[in-house]
Amino acid sequence: MMVAEMSYSTVSSVIDTWEQVRRVPNYSRVIGTLLFQKFFAMEPGAKRVFGFREDMDMHSEDVVKSRRFIKHATFFVQMIDRSLDMLGPDVDMLTEILLELGEKHVRYGVKPEYFSPMGTALIDSIAVTIGEDKFPSNVRADWVEVYGALSYDMIRGQSRVAR
Repeated sequence: MMVAEMSYSTVSSVIDTWEQVRRVPNYSRVIGTLLFQKFFAMEPGAKRVFGFREDMDMHSEDVVKSRRFIKHATFFVQMIDRSLDMLGPDVDMLTEILLELGEKHVRYGVKPEYFSPMGTALIDSIAVTIGEDKFPSNVRADWVEVYGALSYDMIRGQSRVAR
């Protein structure tokens, strides 16, 4: 599914949930840290793409407090922030940005197969951050749809480079 094809209720549900995340103090670092720890547990080989050794413990204080880790964690959350802000009125521009971002990620070594576990890590991190009781299955399904559409555009951008 493409970003432009999502329903208002789906987008609204995701934005409402993200507003709960934004209320958490230092949310970009909090959720970003949790997200990358979960992602690297699922995809240890991806650590190299982000400049870490594969054998590094992503829960160690040295790693979690490192400038590199914080930069990646907060940047990803800021990217989600901007993407969600653009859903609706700026959806065409968002699609173009995601396509270009997908192209850039090829150069970084990001593989298309990383998007699914990153989405799982993001969605699970949101649930942990705001509480499972505030993240019922229908809201989780909305997040799966929105993340799937955003990542679909990035993967399409990656495939433009691969041709």
